[in-house]
Amino acid sequence: MLMRRVIVCLDVDGGRVVKGVQFDGLRDVGDPVALAEQYEAEGADEIVFLDISASAEARQTMWDVLQCTAERLFIPLTLGGGIRTVDDVARALRSGADKVSINTSAVERPEILTESALRFGAQCVVASIDAKRRPDDSGWEVYVRGGRQPTGLDAIAWASECVARGAGEILLTSIDCDGSRAGYDLELTRAVAERVGVPIIASGGAGSAEHLLDALCKGGADAALIAGIVHDREMTVQDIKHFLIAHDLPVRPNVEY
Repeated sequence: MLMRRVIVCLDVDGGRVVKGVQFDGLRDVGDPVALAEQYEAEGADEIVFLDISASAEARQTMWDVLQCTAERLFIPLTLGGGIRTVDDVARALRSGADKVSINTSAVERPEILTESALRFGAQCVVASIDAKRRPDDSGWEVYVRGGRQPTGLDAIAWASECVARGAGEILLTSIDCDGSRAGYDLELTRAVAERVGVPIIASGGAGSAEHLLDALCKGGADAALIAGIVHDREMTVQDIKHFLIAHDLPVRPNVEY
């Protein structure tokens, strides 16, 4: 049975890790390099480094911060934010990222997924999808530019297209649940997981270890992304993994440092 992954997300703005609710009300929670090292030591399987304002501000990502973070880690690191071309993907990989998450640019020019997969392999191409439930409850709409701009795209159909175009993984964030700590959008996660044949990372809403268990079992996700609950030290990655193991979920054991 495949191991489920616990992934910590570092939302980075201005060189600092921040956290908000529904992509708003950001507050400073620390230094990305120090936090990445800490979460690796606690047993995180991967780190996702998201430059959350790069696309909205139409600027390049913070390569120096990425490189400093990558140099300290032994676990996989995914970079997202400000990736607009295949050359940007190449630079991210050269700077130490193992995978690259593409969101806004994939919507604007879907060919970037195919070009990146052909050049570097689908295993390092992550399609990041920020989705919000439609007011009429008819599904979920894709948003871009840090959750600021609606696209009119249906999230389930878009996830399927991303995979068809070469994405090897989907990072699926519920804007409605983001920062709520009330649990993941299990309906959204399950709908995408049932449609595509690549790993799904559930994101947005984790407030307890039970929420991760639900996302990985009921939601059909292959990995669960966490941020606020570990940033605020409500629990550690180690606490979460102990809970998942106690409930017979296959996860990599923590490594004692």
